[in-house]
Amino acid sequence: MIKMESEQKSTLSKLLKFAGKHRFLIILAIVLSGMSAILSLFPFVCIWFVVKDIFRALPDVTQATESIRYGWMAVGFSLLSIVFYFASLMCSHLAAFRVEKNMRKEAMHKIVTLPLGFFTKNPSGKLRKVIDDNASLTHGFLAHQLPDLSGVMIMPIAIIIILFIFDWRLGLVCLAPIFLSLLILKEMMGGNNAEFMKTYMDALEDMNASAVEYVRGIPVVKVFQQTVYSFKNFHKSIKGYSDFASEYAINCRVPMIGFTITIHAPALLLTPIGILFILNGSDYNKFLLDLIFYMLFSPLVAVMMTKIMFSSENVMAAKEALIRIDEILKAKNLKETDQIKETNKNDIVFKNIGFTYPDNDKAAIENVSFTIPSGKTFALVGPSGGGKSTLASLVARFWDVDDGSIEIGGVNVKDFDEKELMEKIAFVFQNSNLFKTSLLENIRLANKEASREEVLRAAHLAQCDDIIEKMPQGIDTVVGTQGVYLSGGEQQRIALARAILKNAPIIILDEATAFADPENEYQIQKAFESLVKDKTVLMIAHRLSSIKDVDCILVIKDGKIVENGDHQKLLHKNGTYKKMWEEYQTSISWKVGKEEAYV
Repeated sequence: MIKMESEQKSTLSKLLKFAGKHRFLIILAIVLSGMSAILSLFPFVCIWFVVKDIFRALPDVTQATESIRYGWMAVGFSLLSIVFYFASLMCSHLAAFRVEKNMRKEAMHKIVTLPLGFFTKNPSGKLRKVIDDNASLTHGFLAHQLPDLSGVMIMPIAIIIILFIFDWRLGLVCLAPIFLSLLILKEMMGGNNAEFMKTYMDALEDMNASAVEYVRGIPVVKVFQQTVYSFKNFHKSIKGYSDFASEYAINCRVPMIGFTITIHAPALLLTPIGILFILNGSDYNKFLLDLIFYMLFSPLVAVMMTKIMFSSENVMAAKEALIRIDEILKAKNLKETDQIKETNKNDIVFKNIGFTYPDNDKAAIENVSFTIPSGKTFALVGPSGGGKSTLASLVARFWDVDDGSIEIGGVNVKDFDEKELMEKIAFVFQNSNLFKTSLLENIRLANKEASREEVLRAAHLAQCDDIIEKMPQGIDTVVGTQGVYLSGGEQQRIALARAILKNAPIIILDEATAFADPENEYQIQKAFESLVKDKTVLMIAHRLSSIKDVDCILVIKDGKIVENGDHQKLLHKNGTYKKMWEEYQTSISWKVGKEEAYV
């Protein structure tokens, strides 16, 4: 009970912060609900006075003149309790809507300021679940459960006082099982079940993220006939949630039975114990009246304990929801410099950089140094997981390096204004996302001020003419409606058009041809010529044929540069690159042979 009170205060204090100037509504709702809870006890007392008046008047019931007055008093107290409770709910709902709005607003404001690396570890499905569902959960807690909570905290005190007013012996009979039920409730909420709400929400987030990923990937899944395999992760998350929920329910089975029995035990104990007291007492008339009162009042004790149980669960849920919202709000932003610097130069210098991902012990990059002169093209190759994408992302401050520094034109990337740094760099990722809007607006995302003619020129340079020509409304066709979809290679060309329109001096290409068929790859390679002309380029590629003519190739393995040089120089070294090249050539010959076999 004490733990629940402390958790309630902690949760309430956090909710008050989100409520802002409407926090007085929350406090008013708590006060009104507490008054309603106290008033709800008086009708039982009034009913007992009615019974007492009737007993006093027996056998002539017509002499029970006070019964009508007490009856109306019971009705009055009940109506007054309802009015106070309704007013409490009005206040709590008004406050809850403000809290929910402010919570979502603050979370979204925070998200847009976070580094891009944050989103690689927090997929959109998980973020939607955390922000949307948890904000709704706190709304439900604040609007409905919080008023009940204040009543739950006040009612035990009032009930204990009332139980001992009439007959302390019968009061003990009622309270003894209640104390036992509290011990059972503590056992049910503690031990292995203490972390229930955290694990429960983890399972929900995992299932939600898997569902979003599965639904988004359905077109690709159907194309490659991988329906069963792709459903595996989604099914695994559903099964994990199901197993957890079942295990928790089984663990709570025995304690729940014990809790249910003990909270209703007073009604069962009062009759036999009351008979024993009557048989051994002197003033059995008075005792009988007291016994009737306790039999009328004891069901209220069971209701109170049930509310305490559900309130404990609601406090846990609201507390966990606030913790998850707080995790987003407390996520670390990249440090901003007080002395913003600018440069017109576009060379990139990596100086002894080292980087380890958050919550990871092994370094992703170790003591890497190299320079990309302005206007030159460097390529990163190497085994998967070697650190290629990490190196490229550090240039744009997806994360900040732990050791060393990255400089553009002699200025540390940490000393750039964030907007200026983003304007200096254009990205083309292996997964290009298109929004459900026209091709024109999808390309114009790179430069909102661009004219229609400028967008069309960028599309032309990105070899998108054939894509536009086949669209029903040309470049004004909305992607994702009425069966209008683009292949992976076509999406890459639209992404290249964005990069061309942005006209940034530094280009980062991360597996830009990864999902392209041979025809699209040819078109993309032609688009590259327009994109990288006179630009500083850092590209990542698995198709080694696309980097034969770059200025320098860096072979990355286990977060370190193991080889560097141009294509011919690396072939003569008989090292890692030559082995990769031979394997690549073997794979090409295997594909050609396979195609000839089907001719």
